[in-house]
Amino acid sequence: MVMELIPIGTILAVVTNQVIKTAQAAKDIVIEKESFKVLSKYLFDIEPVLKELQLRQLNDSQTARLALEALEADVKKANNLVEKYKNRGRFYLLVKCRHIVNEVQEVTRDIGRSLAAFSLVNTEILSGISDQVNRLQSEMQKVEFETSHSQLQIVDRLNQGLRDQKRDQCFANDMLEEIARAVGVPVEPSEINKELASFRREIEEAGNRKERAEVFFLEQVIELLSQADAARDYEEMKKQYFQRAQVIERYDTQKEYIPPLKPFICRISGEVMDDPVSLCTGTTCERAAIEARFDCGMKTDPETGDVLEDTSLRSNLPLRQSIDEWRELNYCLKIRASQAKLSSGVDSKVVEALNQMQDLIRENSINKDWISIGGLTDSIISILGSSRNREVKKKIFITLKDMVEGHARNKEKVIEQQGFDYIVPCLGRDPSISMAAVELLYELLQDRSKWNVCFCRQLSLQSSAILFLVTLLKGPVRQSADYAEKILNKLFDVDEDNISRAAKSGWYYKPLIDRIVQVYVDTSDYISGPVSSRMSMLKALVIMDLYDSNLKVLGEEGIIPPLLSMVASGNIELKELSLSVLVKLSGCRANKELIAAGGGVPVVLKLMFSSHVCTIHVVKCSEIVEKLSSEGDGVKFFVDENGVQLELEPIITQLLALQQNTNSSNNFRKPALRALLGICRSEARLIKTAVLTANGVSLVLPLLDDPDSEVREIAVSLLFLFSQQESQGVIDYLLKPKRLEGLVGFLENDCNIDVKMAAAGLLANLPKSEVSLTKKLIELDGLPAIINLLRSGTMEAREQALSALFRFTDPANVESQRIVVEHGSYPLLVNFLKVGSVTAKARAAALIGYLSMSSPKLTVASERISCWCFRISRLPVCPAHGGICKVNTSFCLLEANSLPYIVNLLHDKVEATAYEAIQTLSTLVQDGCLQRGAVVLHEARAIEPVLDILTWGTDSLKEAALGLLEKVFASKEMVETYGTNARYLLVGLTGGNVHGDHPGRKVAKVLSLLDRYSKSSTSIIPGLF
Repeated sequence: MVMELIPIGTILAVVTNQVIKTAQAAKDIVIEKESFKVLSKYLFDIEPVLKELQLRQLNDSQTARLALEALEADVKKANNLVEKYKNRGRFYLLVKCRHIVNEVQEVTRDIGRSLAAFSLVNTEILSGISDQVNRLQSEMQKVEFETSHSQLQIVDRLNQGLRDQKRDQCFANDMLEEIARAVGVPVEPSEINKELASFRREIEEAGNRKERAEVFFLEQVIELLSQADAARDYEEMKKQYFQRAQVIERYDTQKEYIPPLKPFICRISGEVMDDPVSLCTGTTCERAAIEARFDCGMKTDPETGDVLEDTSLRSNLPLRQSIDEWRELNYCLKIRASQAKLSSGVDSKVVEALNQMQDLIRENSINKDWISIGGLTDSIISILGSSRNREVKKKIFITLKDMVEGHARNKEKVIEQQGFDYIVPCLGRDPSISMAAVELLYELLQDRSKWNVCFCRQLSLQSSAILFLVTLLKGPVRQSADYAEKILNKLFDVDEDNISRAAKSGWYYKPLIDRIVQVYVDTSDYISGPVSSRMSMLKALVIMDLYDSNLKVLGEEGIIPPLLSMVASGNIELKELSLSVLVKLSGCRANKELIAAGGGVPVVLKLMFSSHVCTIHVVKCSEIVEKLSSEGDGVKFFVDENGVQLELEPIITQLLALQQNTNSSNNFRKPALRALLGICRSEARLIKTAVLTANGVSLVLPLLDDPDSEVREIAVSLLFLFSQQESQGVIDYLLKPKRLEGLVGFLENDCNIDVKMAAAGLLANLPKSEVSLTKKLIELDGLPAIINLLRSGTMEAREQALSALFRFTDPANVESQRIVVEHGSYPLLVNFLKVGSVTAKARAAALIGYLSMSSPKLTVASERISCWCFRISRLPVCPAHGGICKVNTSFCLLEANSLPYIVNLLHDKVEATAYEAIQTLSTLVQDGCLQRGAVVLHEARAIEPVLDILTWGTDSLKEAALGLLEKVFASKEMVETYGTNARYLLVGLTGGNVHGDHPGRKVAKVLSLLDRYSKSSTSIIPGLF
């Protein structure tokens, strides 16, 4: 009615001014400024429309007045909204940001709808601005505002924490810091407390408005944020603590609790109140209790029972302060009591004090500060360092964790008191203590939602920290391992040296490998990656002592491909380090396969044989090639990435060529020689290649004069192999002055049994016809060195020594044989028959046979010895040789007690040993002693196994057996004893055909002997004679 009396132009002017005022105010809102800015922009866009209407003298119609009234009402709502949030606390505005946005969105849309009403006004008036009006009203009605994503994240995290009832100080610190930064408030106690005071006023106002849900929510928020460090002024807390501590001095030192005053007790719950409120009657109750009572419909005074005319509640702040003071006095009493118990030195009292401290912390987070201010932190750290009680230590760790959780000052306090010195050693104790220790350690290293890098660096300085953490990581307790892994990973980020420390101390290679492999995965060009980081990791690997299991793990974790890639790179130092690591890795057989599969062998060989390459690179490549061919692997791994065998002849030729340069460093000559040795040992055809194609003998022989003993030793081993193909050059070389002495020196080498073996094998491979070489060896005492090798060498070395003895046991040189026997070789040969390898048994049997061939001519004829006062007597006569035999004079195998062991070789049914046994047994039935020898063989039960050979032996072995039987069956007695069995075996052997091949003729010959002494003169094979 009033509006109808006011001219429409005036109304239009008022609305225009209100729009401008509201638009200006909306620009200055701090929180959700983007939403208010949009509202402000729309209002400023409306201003020219309204001014245009004033200029065109808007018709005074009912439609126009209604449109203006609606617009004025909505603009007032917008203005009220701006005023409502203009001076509110920033924390409150952030917490309510989602609600505020919805309000701004709704009022903007309302203004848009009001603006749309102008479309009903005279179109002539709106001509020229109708499009602008239509656009504005359309946009405003459809507008959608969104809260800042970062602010929404904070609010959502806060709400989720409240739902999850997270009340810990760490969460409070994080939330307060995030909220403060989001709204531009410095994280300083003075500024924070101003915001929290404003927040509390919002709670009171919401309570006055009876918005109980709002009050409940805001109280939860303020309770949480009040626990944060920044919400407390430390100096004020100290002052407050000492004030309370001064009050309790008048109480007895044994007193730990002051009972509550009656006014402190809630009339409803009977408990001490937290949030006392007064009713209109003056009765005071706990807010939650009285509200619950009201919800049940009980609107009466809980003390008097009178009906309440007014159910409003007023906070009783004086009483609340008195209750808080009473609680704080009790806190101080308990802190004082705990200190006394900690000082008692009694473990049970200490545990009681620690439990009391935990209760204090749970009751009120302020006690985290007061306990520290009261000196209890220093006390328990001191006890931690001195106590031997595991339960006490564990309890201290748990208590300290409660004290430092989310509390920066207490963390600093613990670390300042050398807490790390006491915590770290306990990581290696039993699982229960180590678990509590690592949980505390993890919490100390946290800085709100981040890591405290400074503390992490301090922990790195603890010499045993990495070792214990790695031990925990590999331990059986999963939770401890998880904490240890998190801490280690952060320590690795802080200082890369910790990665190598972890690998050295606890064989924890994964982080180190990850650093190397990650670059390989992430970059196509190694040089573009963090070279210094890789170098650091590689240097650590180079200086580590690595065992096979460690080497295998490194290979399995994928370190080899990046290493090979770095070898192919242009960075010289990186190349050297990579090669050094590959040298180590190639000592493990599994890694050899990985290197070969990764195409690493061609890469290494190419670098090794390049003309322009650093010496150290050649050395490392030589060492890798040496290891690839070692342990009997030979050329197995000399393949390309597809597994195709590399061409070996050029490799052998180039390895030998490296030895031609006399100025070459032994650092790479030696591994190259060892690699050549490993390759040649693998296949005989490669020895032939080295000797014939690459002229290996002439290139290696000069190395016997090398000043480096190791080079000389490898040269001997190579010449041993080469001499199997070409010996003349070796002979010519050895017959030169002083050369043979050097070879004998290798035989006498007590340090390297392989070299002794090679030297003996070299002598064995040289032709036996070189009598001058044999004679010179005897003169140089080479024979005792060979026999010593029979005593102390490996079985393989003994086999070569046995081969070398053949040169000295030629039956044509009895004097040489005598020297061999005089040096004690015979018992050694007999022992080989018993315990040697197949090869050793065969060679020993053959050597005994060589010596036995000389026995008949060395046997002394038996003579009677008589004296006038004694009977005539005769010295024992050898049953085989018919004279007086001794081991040292006639080399008789019977006197050496070797016959039973030679016969045993026949029973073993091994061709190599059986053949040599037959040859040796044949020396007992030589011309002139056939009968005696046959009897000796009979008595030694040697003839049956010889006959048995006719059933299982090869043709050559059977022929040897027939040769022996031919001599044996020259004796009628032997035919009578073995003839029947022998006939059947012989006939079965030939199948009736005795006129064919050579063994057949031997069979016929033996059968003829059997028939000659047969009781019947008729041949069992018709037509034989």
